[in-house]
Amino acid sequence: MVSIEVLLKNIEGAIFDLDGVIVDTAKYHYFAWKKLANMLGFEFTEKDNEKLKGVSRKESLEILLKIGGKENEFSEAQKEELMDIKNSWYLEYIDKLTEDDLLPGAKELILTLKEQGIKTGLATASKNAMLILERLNIKDLFDAIVDGTQISRAKPDPEIFLKCAQKLKIDPQKCIVFEDAAAGIKAAKLAGMFAVGVGAFEILSEADIVVSSLEQMLRELS
Repeated sequence: MVSIEVLLKNIEGAIFDLDGVIVDTAKYHYFAWKKLANMLGFEFTEKDNEKLKGVSRKESLEILLKIGGKENEFSEAQKEELMDIKNSWYLEYIDKLTEDDLLPGAKELILTLKEQGIKTGLATASKNAMLILERLNIKDLFDAIVDGTQISRAKPDPEIFLKCAQKLKIDPQKCIVFEDAAAGIKAAKLAGMFAVGVGAFEILSEADIVVSSLEQMLRELS
């Protein structure tokens, strides 16, 4: 593990994941997927939900159906309908978001990095990212935004981070990524970027450093 100071020394761009890093909308995804599983007649636990972190909506549905033993019961058209149902429930939850829902230290860290001349980007598989950012009132804090509508491959593929670096006009090797999912950490490393895991070390051990929250990162920078 390297120190945060060393990590930031040659950094020109900071790229943030959204769910679980800046705001805890991950719990709303879980509520919506659990509701869908119950509708289909099986249970979906928080442990099951760990398998969905950092992956696309379609892949998440495939994992959920496999957990319920229903992976061969639906046509592609029916799967699209199921994803739409889940998303409508999720949107009902996030429509109530406000700035108070920002995770501790998130906004302050972004502002601190910007004050140091580091460009900021958002890279999230969420297709509802723009709505979430508007509800949180932080859309203007990012110099580049890449969401699920702009990519064809989900993490751990590095596409999303490489595209964000391209938008920032920064060499990937001069970018740092903040991620809470193992798939996201792997994607960042495959992109040639430094990776900060936000959460539990046992899950994010492939990261260059691991912090419990962005608030901890902020404290170590001050």
